Amino acid sequence: MRHLIDINDVSVEWWNELYSVCRDIIAHPEDYKESCRGNVMASLFFEPSTRTSFSFQTAMMRLGGSVFGFSDPNASSRAKGESLADTIRMVASYADTIVMRNPREGAAKAASMFSEVPLINAGDGGHMHPTQTLTDLTTIMEKRGKIENLNVGLCGDLKNGRTVHSLATALSKFPKISFYLISPRDLAMPDYMLSFLKSRGQNYIEVTSLESTIPQLDVLYMTRIQKERFIDPLEYEKVKGVYILTRNKLERARKDMLVMHPLPRVDEIAVDVDEDPRAVYFEQARYGMFIRMALLLKFCHEKRIPPPPVEIGSSSLCNNPNCITNHESFLPPLTHMTDMGEVCSYCDKRIIKR
Repeated sequence: MRHLIDINDVSVEWWNELYSVCRDIIAHPEDYKESCRGNVMASLFFEPSTRTSFSFQTAMMRLGGSVFGFSDPNASSRAKGESLADTIRMVASYADTIVMRNPREGAAKAASMFSEVPLINAGDGGHMHPTQTLTDLTTIMEKRGKIENLNVGLCGDLKNGRTVHSLATALSKFPKISFYLISPRDLAMPDYMLSFLKSRGQNYIEVTSLESTIPQLDVLYMTRIQKERFIDPLEYEKVKGVYILTRNKLERARKDMLVMHPLPRVDEIAVDVDEDPRAVYFEQARYGMFIRMALLLKFCHEKRIPPPPVEIGSSSLCNNPNCITNHESFLPPLTHMTDMGEVCSYCDKRIIKR
């Protein structure tokens, strides 16, 4: 695998190999402190981040490498109108690996088309977040010892939640996983994800009640209602605080259920839950550093490979207003067929012919 753009690129075999390295790093961190000496990671965060940005930076430094980049696009040439393609070409000439977060869906795939070094998707809008999913899988493995025969509740903003899209995609590759999709109807899992789950023969049920569902779960994955994804502030006000996990609600849960959260939280998990042994979200954040160390080890010694030429063309085909193709003029329209019809290869949304 040249780049990590979509968790769908990760096979179970590749995951097992990566997790094995992660386990050894956790057990023997001193053996890895020079593993990426001389390597440079570019950290390009076009959108705010704490855990993902810091964990990647810390991971590279613990491996002996160095880091440069920005956390505010207004402090880069993007503020002057530079295209994403030119930014990536320029940064790739300095770095050995690029880690990028961008608010536009499909931006990671677009950027990888212009990078001669490995590019890692640290989140592209409301689309995918593969390294958070690697973190989530690591947490489940560390806490349960295996990933199979699980009832998993995904709760909150499932429409815009890139973390739940990636996690559902990854878990569908493991045996006997059933999903409980807990959300308001307006924030339900998008069609392209439901279509994917159906194509995998995956068991899932869409529900609106957390209280009635929690007794059946082995894993409860809470997410916040993402204010930044709402165009209309009034729409956000209607759904904020709709799900709040408290100690009282946990009394109905299984004694070994895991409470996970990609963080940051707002009000969806009460602070009195933090002391419950089932709450593992802060440990989850630490596991994220270790699995990203393993990931960087896989990529940091890759040879530079010039990307194939990109045919410049009109990219106005996608109907998704947040798709990267509607914000950059250099991208050719790329589509593929699924059981729900023609979809955009950048953001996975269905193409609706005008």
